[in-house]
Amino acid sequence: MDPGRRAFLRSVVATGAALRLTPAFADDREVLYNGIRLASPWPPRRRFGTDDPIRPPYLDDPPAVIPIDLGRQLFVDDFLIQATTLTRRFHQAVYHPDNPVLRPTTAWERFDPVADRTKTRSNPAAMVFSDGVFYDPAERLFKMWYMGGYGAGTCYVTSSDGITWTRPKLDVVPGTNVVFGQTRDSSTVWLDLADPDPAARYKMSIYNGNLGVLQLFISRDGIHWIQRAVSGPTGDRTTFFFNPFRKRWVFSLRDDVLTRRGRRYWEERHFLDATWRKDEPTLWVSSDSADPQREDYQRIPQLYNLDCVAYESVLLGLFTIWRGEREDREKPNEVCVGFSRDGFYWDRTNRTALVPVSEHVGDWNWGNVQSAGGCCLIVGDELYFYVSGRQGVPGTSLPGNCSTGLARLRRDGFASMEIDDASTRRVSGDLPAGTLVTRPVTFTGAHLFVNADMGQEGLRVQLETVDGIPIAPFTTAECIPATGNSTALAVRWQRARDLSAVAGSTVRFRFTMTGGRLYAFWVSRSPSGASGGYLAAGSPGRSGVLDV
Repeated sequence: MDPGRRAFLRSVVATGAALRLTPAFADDREVLYNGIRLASPWPPRRRFGTDDPIRPPYLDDPPAVIPIDLGRQLFVDDFLIQATTLTRRFHQAVYHPDNPVLRPTTAWERFDPVADRTKTRSNPAAMVFSDGVFYDPAERLFKMWYMGGYGAGTCYVTSSDGITWTRPKLDVVPGTNVVFGQTRDSSTVWLDLADPDPAARYKMSIYNGNLGVLQLFISRDGIHWIQRAVSGPTGDRTTFFFNPFRKRWVFSLRDDVLTRRGRRYWEERHFLDATWRKDEPTLWVSSDSADPQREDYQRIPQLYNLDCVAYESVLLGLFTIWRGEREDREKPNEVCVGFSRDGFYWDRTNRTALVPVSEHVGDWNWGNVQSAGGCCLIVGDELYFYVSGRQGVPGTSLPGNCSTGLARLRRDGFASMEIDDASTRRVSGDLPAGTLVTRPVTFTGAHLFVNADMGQEGLRVQLETVDGIPIAPFTTAECIPATGNSTALAVRWQRARDLSAVAGSTVRFRFTMTGGRLYAFWVSRSPSGASGGYLAAGSPGRSGVLDV
């Protein structure tokens, strides 16, 4: 028997024996898909008393073994990494060259109720705030809900490619694409493909400023809405999302945290049960001392809004950060990114904007860039982020023309692991350059894939025991170098068709590279590379919420 395989089998036997000898004890805490065991009670009853960034507990105390069956495994934090001499580099989304993709052009989109009443300058609007952008696999259409007219109502458009949008003529307000004709502030729409009730396939919340609550609606088609409930007390710009990892509807509630605007957290199993008493929702997240100030504003940043969605194996958070406000410019909010593996705590290592505000006067997004409900869609090898942008009126704080634009990012492209001689961090003195070793993981799939841009440099992968002993034939020496640039690049070895021989066992992956970028890895059950992960707000060519 091969020495590496013999050592691997000894390790498996020892691990099994250790598990059998572990005393049994009662622990009813919820265990997530990734091995994280939630605290009790959950969500945590937090009391903020510091301006310091809060580090997710699971990064300091990760599971002994991490299951990786669900979704692509992203290197956006150190959760999966035991040791590395690579450097993490974050990447920014790139704006579509023909933005905005939706402009206010109709009479109802040019209507501004406040300006009309006060006889002041109108602020035309066709912008997501947060509203929602989803792909509907049943109708094979991109669907967008947005603020039509500044605070005047909610409209609906569709697209076959996510670029060119069509305003259907509907019967809610005959001859228009208006689906909610009352004045409004912030809103969220969610396409819920998992609800067994067709009449509740779409869900919507609209903030009612007079009552200080959310009005909760359901709809069969996303056009005709029925109000079924109201929420507990909250502030404007409150949103919601569905966390499929735990099957909870989560309400991202505006509130003041310390001296800053931030978020409280409330979760429910059923959307229409969103009731709470004042101050009952737990304090969740706010800006902190790591959020940079604008040099020209010198104001403490605040968390203006937080939209979330399940993307592959993580919860993706789009943090709209307020960096100040002046009388000569619409506030330059911009969208930053965070990641959560337990649905509550956030890693926000990267504080630069994922989708920034423009600094060029006259641009459609010179002021106030904010995210859409659903956050992003997977379109081919890219992620599509739809955002609102306000052109502003120079010399005033007016929003001016308010439109919807598109920013794009490589699939999984939030962060890559790279060789950087200037800032290489060695966490092990004997770890070679260009190496990343994962924590112990387990999987049931058979086909290893990476999202990588290797060019001709080549990436090699080795499987090893938790003690670092190579497992033949899945060694670095026998790995066929993975080259090229692909969001789904297969990794193979000379004497093995796939990884089925070690499926279900506890192993570590060792990635070795001399250049290029590594974004993610996963073990698929299919030779096609389907990850089994969540597809955010949908993906053309896929029929559900999972990549299967």
